[in-house]
Amino acid sequence: MAVTTARHVPLLPLYHGARIPQLGLGTWELDGRDCERAVGRALELGYRHVDTAEAYGNEEAIGRAVAASGVGREEVFITSKVWRDHLRHEDVLSACRGSLRRLGTRYLDLYLVHWPDSSISLQSTITAMDELLAAGSIRAWGVSNFTIPHLEEALELGRPSVDQVELHPRFRQEELDRFCFRNGIGLIAYSPLGHGNVPGDPEIEAIGRPHGKSAAQVALRWSIQKGHVVIPKASGEEHLESNLEVFDFELSEDEMARADALDRGERLLEPGFAEFDR
Repeated sequence: MAVTTARHVPLLPLYHGARIPQLGLGTWELDGRDCERAVGRALELGYRHVDTAEAYGNEEAIGRAVAASGVGREEVFITSKVWRDHLRHEDVLSACRGSLRRLGTRYLDLYLVHWPDSSISLQSTITAMDELLAAGSIRAWGVSNFTIPHLEEALELGRPSVDQVELHPRFRQEELDRFCFRNGIGLIAYSPLGHGNVPGDPEIEAIGRPHGKSAAQVALRWSIQKGHVVIPKASGEEHLESNLEVFDFELSEDEMARADALDRGERLLEPGFAEFDR
């Protein structure tokens, strides 16, 4: 059962026992002072979930923002990710120590494999994750950008709490969603606004109009009602505020179906090293 945190954001239980705020702040492409200001303001507004990665180069800025916020560390859910070049056992342990040092924290609430790399033994990666969990360096672990075959392999070795993937009304990932639900794996939606394309969709705008909500708020609400965690990136005051205002309305079954019908199978992020064809 979900409970709530600041600004009435539900907390969802993860397999390893941690509880994750259902809405957080994505920080990809935020860095330096801009990142520090955005995270600091987000915490003032009531955000209690910040998502980062060693590859983003902004962990130090986020650590400074959290330390200066006056919000207790135990109140802020921090996710970071280990890069795909660092998935061997000792490299995972070293990468985690580096993230902890840069963030200025003793533990991560969630630590993810950022991208799969089939050339490296997943067994060694998961063994390291379980060691970090047992040591208290992380409170839960999961994966990101894993397809169903990747997850099937992972489930033979351990149990990820979540899979963080691109997911929005134009890219529903319905089959992956069903698989994760059946196997008790949470889904975290990154780019839940489709890299800015979804907010301009006329159908999403039409769904929001009777509720007095923007297309962006409708897209976030759609994902939240499906049980996903959403981590939209925002830096400006208006977007930080409006992204939080998605818990005071509900989409009807018809409105959810209209949003579902926008699916185009439109993956927008596919770097050359991705293994989405597995």
